[in-house]
Amino acid sequence: MSVSLQKGQKVSLSKENAGLNRIVVGLGWDEVQQKVRFFAPKPQAIDCDASALLLKNGKLVDNKDVVFFGNLRHKSGTVQHMGDNLTGAGEGDDEQIVIDLASVPAEYDKIVIVVNIYQAVQRRQHFGLIQNAFIRLVDARNNTEMCKYNLTENYSGMTAMIFGEVYRHNGEWKFNAIGQGTNDPGLGELTRRYI
Repeated sequence: MSVSLQKGQKVSLSKENAGLNRIVVGLGWDEVQQKVRFFAPKPQAIDCDASALLLKNGKLVDNKDVVFFGNLRHKSGTVQHMGDNLTGAGEGDDEQIVIDLASVPAEYDKIVIVVNIYQAVQRRQHFGLIQNAFIRLVDARNNTEMCKYNLTENYSGMTAMIFGEVYRHNGEWKFNAIGQGTNDPGLGELTRRYI
């Protein structure tokens, strides 16, 4: 049974799902239909990019610990990005990140899931032009959704989003629904928050 989360709510993943070893982090969003003015160029599709930041003691210590469309697999093999969706078109998850919780090296205590809009500043795009954004965690053994967090706030002007974090606490894995918008123009600036 899936738990619907609110902003800032934490949930145990291991406790409710005995033997949990792999999860799929699904992220989705829809672009708000913009009115096209006569003689105006058609607006570019919004290209949201999901990434996973693997942290040691809450800090990002190596650029190779960022899993994104340019680095689809973490060096440990335990976190894998399933590919870039350039338009967000279609139903369900737009991008997915698979995490092998049972094998994540012990020195990593937190995996932060972020989404930024590709070339947001140049294209004058922001999360106020996006609706129905969500993050959900699925048990990879049986494809059962464990929890889902729908972002419902107004994120106008925000070009990046910290969706949530999967973290270790007292030997078990938990999830924290964050939903924090930022003005970071790209993934590089967003990762600096964790250095």
